[in-house]
Amino acid sequence: MNKSVLTSVAAVAIVAIAGGAWFMNRSPANADIAPVEEAAAFDVVEMIQGNPDAAVQVVEYASYTCPHCANFHADQYPQIKENYIDTGLIGFTYREVYFDQPGLWASMVARCGGEMRFFGISNLLYENQQDWARAGDGAAIAQALRNIGKVAGLSDEELDVCMTDADQAQTLMAWYRTNGDADNVQGTPTFRINGEEYSNMTYADFAEVLDEKLAEAN
Repeated sequence: MNKSVLTSVAAVAIVAIAGGAWFMNRSPANADIAPVEEAAAFDVVEMIQGNPDAAVQVVEYASYTCPHCANFHADQYPQIKENYIDTGLIGFTYREVYFDQPGLWASMVARCGGEMRFFGISNLLYENQQDWARAGDGAAIAQALRNIGKVAGLSDEELDVCMTDADQAQTLMAWYRTNGDADNVQGTPTFRINGEEYSNMTYADFAEVLDEKLAEAN
């Protein structure tokens, strides 16, 4: 996905109807998104796996609606998790990118489960990306996202709160814009490994980079 798509993303007003939720677009001219420079003040939890104190730290920038990201999470990510994250060799931080509104909505559902459920819900979102991301209009997409949240064990009440939190939507947008500008994120998935930028890679190439960084740290 290209960063230019971001220009079409406005602030969202979230309206609950018919036991589900759907998202009404607001005109970009009227969007009340907090300035980028203020986003650092917002309290957004970083979603981290592995060892946060490891000498090698990986940051992934990804969008839930990005097919390349879904492929990465189906192929390379499970191997990285088994061999590097779960073993404590690296720290792995996942940061959402919002190049479109459904990606933002999916993030709000993933974060609804808190840190304990975030990565599990993320896996469900990627596994079912073809179904929910192309469900149709905003109402259909929102209902499909709600269904994924319920599969993950979230209640209707929890989803109602999370999916109608307009303040959280704007906070996440400002947080993303600050991160994206700081790290010059132009597409997804993008990785920063100990501060150095990498694009999508095969598992073999990813492992080679990680092994090099680990060797340098020893």
